[in-house]
Amino acid sequence: MDAALRAGIALHNAGEHHAAHDPWETVWLDLETGTDDERLLHGLIQFVGAIHHATTRNWSGATGLAASAHDYLAGLDPSYHGVDVDAARRALATLSADPEVIDRRRPPPLRHEGRVLGLGDLDFEAIAAAAPALSAEYGYDETAVDSAVAYAREEVADGERTLFTGMLFEFVTAEEPQRALVARRLGRHVDRRDREYDDVAGLFD
Repeated sequence: MDAALRAGIALHNAGEHHAAHDPWETVWLDLETGTDDERLLHGLIQFVGAIHHATTRNWSGATGLAASAHDYLAGLDPSYHGVDVDAARRALATLSADPEVIDRRRPPPLRHEGRVLGLGDLDFEAIAAAAPALSAEYGYDETAVDSAVAYAREEVADGERTLFTGMLFEFVTAEEPQRALVARRLGRHVDRRDREYDDVAGLFD
């Protein structure tokens, strides 16, 4: 929950409003409807959806989702799971009343533990949640990114932070066109590791 929450917040704050919903949705789908955790994630998913619609000038979609998101976040603790829920509600009320505000000022950031969390602030678990979202958003090889996350988890479990861990951090924090270059390098390293595993598969059965 917390890693996905931080990943989505950082993606939103980086301007990746559409991609931000992916980490949240992965967790939200498994939550019981009506719980505070479910309402928080549901509200945040609709929060970034409203902003995405506003930035594409779909005013009715923006106002509808903003009002719905506000309802989901209503009644939650003002800093539930460290999220500045009150600020999110105020932003949603403004967007619901005047969606064209998005033309006059930048989308409001989300704060976590009092900070405007950026992609460079994420720990490994949040990076592992953000990387697949960016891969899907920009059409990179999702299988390669998923494999890289699995290989990075092996590194972390072994007490290392080396090849795949470092490249995933670079992939998430890079801007285009640098991210595309990192994605290609990441894919090559995944192919190499896959071949190494295939070469020893079955040798000790």
